[in-house]
Amino acid sequence: MVKLFDEMPVLSSGKILLRPLEAADAADLASFTKDDRVYKYLPTFLAERQFEDPQDAIAFINGKLFSDKESLILAVTEDGNFAGLAEFYGYKEAIRKTCVGYRLAHDCWGKGIATRSVGLMVDYLYGGTDIEIITASTMIENKASERVLAKNGFEMTARDVPEDWGYDEPTIADKWFR
Repeated sequence: MVKLFDEMPVLSSGKILLRPLEAADAADLASFTKDDRVYKYLPTFLAERQFEDPQDAIAFINGKLFSDKESLILAVTEDGNFAGLAEFYGYKEAIRKTCVGYRLAHDCWGKGIATRSVGLMVDYLYGGTDIEIITASTMIENKASERVLAKNGFEMTARDVPEDWGYDEPTIADKWFR
C-alpha cells in the first residue's frame, strides 16, 4: 500500500483518464480557468487560478503543492480531451484521511464525467493507498455535485456548515463522508 503522496497516479476507466498535468495542457488550462461558470460553486483560492501563466500553474501544482503534500491535482480527460481537474486535498497522514474535489469544463457538465472521475478517485484511494477516510464539501446550491457524491457512496454528515472558501462571507456548505 502506498501513501497518498508517494506518487502521482494515473487512473483510467473506459474513456476517462486522470493523470498528472502536462505542459501540453497549458492552453486548455488557460481557457478553463477563465470560465467563471466552472468556478461558480468553488473556493476562490484554487491553485490553478493563482497564476497568469498556465505553465507556472502546472509547475506549481506538480511541484510545490505535491511535494508539500498540500494537494494532488490531476487532469481529467475524456477520449484524450481535457475535461477538467480532480483533486485530493486536506491530507491528514496520521488519521489516513483526505478530501476529494473536482471541477469540469462547462461543456463537460451533465455527461457523467464527474461521477466516473470520483469513482476512479475512490477506487484508487481505497484500493491503492492507505487512506481510510474520504470527505468532500459542496456548496448547498450545488445539487449536481450532491448527486455525484451520492452515486459514489458518500453520505451527507453535516448540512449548512459555514466554511472559509475565500469569499467576503463564510460559504455555507454540506459535508460528505465515505
